Amino acid sequence: MTEQVETTERRTDQINLSAVAASKISSLLEQEGRDDLALRISVQPGGCSGLRYQLFFDERTLDGDVTTDFDGVTVVVDRMSVPYLNGAEIDFVDTIEKQGFTIDNPNATGSCACGDSFH
Repeated sequence: MTEQVETTERRTDQINLSAVAASKISSLLEQEGRDDLALRISVQPGGCSGLRYQLFFDERTLDGDVTTDFDGVTVVVDRMSVPYLNGAEIDFVDTIEKQGFTIDNPNATGSCACGDSFH
């Protein structure tokens, strides 16, 4: 299932990707020189709070994946991670204090100091 979504629209029934994050991902994919990769976002057991996020480029398609296109960037979430990520927004920050992708997840009831783990 693939759906086209405008990046300015924040939805609660799926993952969201900011325009800044979509632009950064497009730039990274250009550097890779491949057009067959999607950004896969998943939730895995681990971290100090119980669950942690994984973001990586992937060429695979798994049974039950939810695929969404954000301004030409394909984002894939596996079916087990979907309930944890519905309504979450992936953004990219580039400031003097911090650089990288961030996840604003309304489903996370708490997180640890590292910012990569939640429950």
